[in-house]
Amino acid sequence: MGAAFAEAHRQRFGFVGEDALVVEQLRVEAIAGGEAQNLPAPVLAERTADPIDRVAMYLAGERHDVPVHARGGLAAGAVLSGPALIIDPVSTVVVEPGWSARVLAEGTLLLERVAARSEQAAEESVDPVRLEIFAGLFMGIAEEMGAALQRSAASVNIRERLDFSCAIFDAEGGLVANAPHIPVHLGSMGESIRTVIQARGETMREGQIYALNDPYRGGTHLPDITVVMPVFAGGEAPAFFVAARGHHADVGGATPGSMPPDSRTLADEGVVFDDVLIVEDGAMREQAIRDLLASGPLPARNIDQNIADLAAQVAACARGADGLRQLAAQQWQGVVTRYMAYVQAHAEAMARRMIATLSDGSFRYALDDGAVVAVRVTIDAERGSATIDFSGTSDQRPTNFNAPLAVTRAAVLYVLRLLVDEAVPLNEGFLRPVTLIVPEGSMLNPRFPAAVVAGNVEVSQVVTDTLLGALGAMAASQGTMNNLTFGDDSYQYYETIAGGAGAGPGHDGADAIQTHMTNSRLTDPEVLETRYPVLLEQFAIRRGSGGAGAWHGGDGTIRRLRFRQPLRAAILSNRRVVPPFGLDGGEAGQPGHNRVERADGTVEELASTAGIDMGVGDVVVIATPGGGGYGRGAR
Repeated sequence: MGAAFAEAHRQRFGFVGEDALVVEQLRVEAIAGGEAQNLPAPVLAERTADPIDRVAMYLAGERHDVPVHARGGLAAGAVLSGPALIIDPVSTVVVEPGWSARVLAEGTLLLERVAARSEQAAEESVDPVRLEIFAGLFMGIAEEMGAALQRSAASVNIRERLDFSCAIFDAEGGLVANAPHIPVHLGSMGESIRTVIQARGETMREGQIYALNDPYRGGTHLPDITVVMPVFAGGEAPAFFVAARGHHADVGGATPGSMPPDSRTLADEGVVFDDVLIVEDGAMREQAIRDLLASGPLPARNIDQNIADLAAQVAACARGADGLRQLAAQQWQGVVTRYMAYVQAHAEAMARRMIATLSDGSFRYALDDGAVVAVRVTIDAERGSATIDFSGTSDQRPTNFNAPLAVTRAAVLYVLRLLVDEAVPLNEGFLRPVTLIVPEGSMLNPRFPAAVVAGNVEVSQVVTDTLLGALGAMAASQGTMNNLTFGDDSYQYYETIAGGAGAGPGHDGADAIQTHMTNSRLTDPEVLETRYPVLLEQFAIRRGSGGAGAWHGGDGTIRRLRFRQPLRAAILSNRRVVPPFGLDGGEAGQPGHNRVERADGTVEELASTAGIDMGVGDVVVIATPGGGGYGRGAR
């Protein structure tokens, strides 16, 4: 029983735990013997009748003259070689070339392959129909990974808020397909894969799974831990990779929730996973992970929850790996590999067509602290390529408003995908027509050990809006994720709060929505108030906060949380001073504001970033920005 449980656990979750098994429930099933129930004897034709018709069909890429048989006219033992059609009143069976159909004694129709499959013959060139099918298959595997992660996770952050992403990659670490999760995760996860490939090289073997969060080695910010699993398909080297990134509720650092508003170096932000082996030979290295999470001057506060969420990420990767192995077995590994390349090439072609329609542009957009993100876009319409140059952007900040290069790259990838109005998975191909220039030592490509926790969540939004402004595509959205954390040694909670979306030519901005680089949701009030000592007093649309214009910017929100016990809270936000810009004559959206209403009636205004001690009865109020308007006047 123990061995059977271990095997079932390995198949479902990708590893076997170290803990002793506890039998919580035992079910015994007894089956009594009985007489076999014979089906009534079928009435079959004494001899196989001639075909009732012949039709022209395209099968296996060729035109065939295909005989049509009535199923009622087939005798027992009859064998039909493909191509053939077999019809009855309720169905049609297609027997393709290389297959045969045999009628068994009881009337069952058995289809068998009689010609060996040839991988070489399977695909020599891209088939547009199969391209669409494979794109859907790749996306489906990523979506199954996401469903497995959500079901298995322990934290509210992943299970309820859906702050996670899952994707599949080719053997070189190129993003192939993803579920519609968090854009800032998806565009940067390829760097995590390539970091593991570069560090591990030929030493990788089946049964190993790795984790990393180091922003200077393929990560984004420390709460986002990426679990990477190489997928072997019969060879000595990985054929594919799968990865699951989840935002952990706490990985240590100066404040509960690991989003400190005043961090100055990476050491202030939590525990670093630098390409750590977390599963070996199919077994979770739980004690080694616990030792790492408990290390350093600012260790993680809820290691049990970290372990549970990491196990859920491993389970998601195991689901994706199984899907890819099954696909490779069904379609041949070489075919799957080629269609991974074709999907990326297709995205590249669409990006080139889109880029050829754009014009040169430049834009500068300030943050609340006075730093500036500057971009110049130069279009080569003949080649369908672009140079995106962030020279002129402020130097890396002494604060945590620094975006690792992977995050900057993710924002550019997102904008390109946003502008392609065709259905195709976000993948590496979108970036191939782009030359990206990001000066080292700038706030978009900082040097170690600069703090980066706001780079992933805040600076990524600024990069997105700046690039869309340079292209004249749409006004600024709220431009922040409004990161609110609170907790102590027992509780750690993190949420991002919706705001207004920017307007564009032909559309108003949406009200009260997660914009651009985030796609998480808020925890349901019932779950929030059950799991944490807070009351949600108000969550409402902030009417009139969107910018006016021919197309109106979306309105932000107002969120009020009352604390039922003393906790440390922190807000990490932007657009409290500099409002979201309007475009083409549209007006700016209103900036947000943060404040605390004390139980004694006093009010404390908070800056864009602030940490504060909350007492019993105190209320934190977060008003989020509205989106900018687009165009002059009113429609």
